[in-house]
Amino acid sequence: MLSNSHMSLAPRNTALAVWLYIVAASVGVMVVVGGITRLTDSGLSITEWQPVTGVLLPLSEAAWFAEFEKYKASGEYQLQNAGMSLTAFKFIYFWEWVHRLLGRLVGLVYAVPFAWFLWRKRVPEWLTVRLWVLLGLGALQGFIGWWMVKSGLVDRVDVLPERLATHLGLAVLIFAILLWTAREARLGQKIKIPVDGSALILALVFVQILLGALVAGNDAGKIYTDWPLMDGALVPDSYWQAGQGLWANLFHNHAMVQFHHRLGGYVVAGLGVWAWVRYGRMAFPLFMVAALQTVLGITTVMTAAPVGLALAHQVLALALIAKAGVLAQNRTLK
Repeated sequence: MLSNSHMSLAPRNTALAVWLYIVAASVGVMVVVGGITRLTDSGLSITEWQPVTGVLLPLSEAAWFAEFEKYKASGEYQLQNAGMSLTAFKFIYFWEWVHRLLGRLVGLVYAVPFAWFLWRKRVPEWLTVRLWVLLGLGALQGFIGWWMVKSGLVDRVDVLPERLATHLGLAVLIFAILLWTAREARLGQKIKIPVDGSALILALVFVQILLGALVAGNDAGKIYTDWPLMDGALVPDSYWQAGQGLWANLFHNHAMVQFHHRLGGYVVAGLGVWAWVRYGRMAFPLFMVAALQTVLGITTVMTAAPVGLALAHQVLALALIAKAGVLAQNRTLK
């Protein structure tokens, strides 16, 4: 029996749901590849944004040398990778090319079926605006990706952490909305966000992912590897750097961004326990993923963020926000 908080609005639309789940999975894969790109320092290897011609890898040695020369003009090459071989450049170029190619493919996987569903009048009226908004967010993500890359091409060896957090945050937001909308299409009803603790958990998991992006953007996971203390103290001495200003401390201070991410992890872990106690069996998957993510996060910090563990930590972040979304929906559907 349906609760008063929602109502049946349309027949179940399995085809629409399957398509949205496929798009969500594609976005998830792209986030993971983006993590690989970040962890291998590949993100600045392609110095131009070429939406059409950039689909293909360089097809000759001359083309490879031309791309390499463009990279040599970047701050990352001059400050960090001077003397890099062409073979090493091809490796980082490949991962950034894969990431950008996936972005184009995700756009096609979304736009082409969406046009078909609209033409066949298979999109429920109550979902039409949402699906157009998702299309717009996908286009915006492409621009934000280039805006992020541009920040690292001059006098830096990395992109600005706040732009990385914006890029990842929008990807995770799109991922979560796709999953939410897919379930609505599968059930044939609009599901409102509940006004209770499950909605708070969903919001805080998202904030925690943004805090993690700041850690990644600053390479702060490779510093302060002791736990439960941090640099031998509850609050590290370098938490606030005088003279740097609020913005620089919030987004560029290695100690502050890691400390905030640690605190966020404790909050999310605690809320996972609370949700299991409060909501019972429906919250157990969230509790398990939150507990595993907490252990993995601590292990990643204590081992100075090796690529494998850091990537697994990012994958679990997607699983955690997915479980938080399911819990919020189940609270409405109970």
